[in-house]
Amino acid sequence: MKKIFFLGLAFVAFISDISAQEFKVITTVESIVPMGIGRSRMIDNKQPMDYKKFTTERTDGKDSDQGKVDRTDAKIDNMEETKLLNFYSGVGINFQNIASNDAIIGSKLNEMAKEGWELMFVTSGVESDSGKDDGKGIFITRYVFRKK
Repeated sequence: MKKIFFLGLAFVAFISDISAQEFKVITTVESIVPMGIGRSRMIDNKQPMDYKKFTTERTDGKDSDQGKVDRTDAKIDNMEETKLLNFYSGVGINFQNIASNDAIIGSKLNEMAKEGWELMFVTSGVESDSGKDDGKGIFITRYVFRKK
């Protein structure tokens, strides 16, 4: 009987632990545009959002009500924007800029940990310069946090 009681208690604790989670995403965008003319930032959303307002369903796989969803409603006004340095300077890759960005990002990650956020996943992607006439590129990283 005691075993069943403790198993039930553990199950209730487990279920309540799962439902009490909150997630947060921090994004860094680092420019790889030569001559330092790009913009690099770390973005932290400070406004709650409900994805359901922007979600529609398809029943036959073809018709969609996405045309009824206004993109301007999906934009938030309340965010924290931290300036980062660009990867390139006038002569190429600037390793001092990369180290500086690492220090700024690390500071943010440490602050998040102090606030009780646990870093769950990190994912990144690149859209790089594709040749002589492109001159564009970004390195984007998303940090996904969880708080219980």
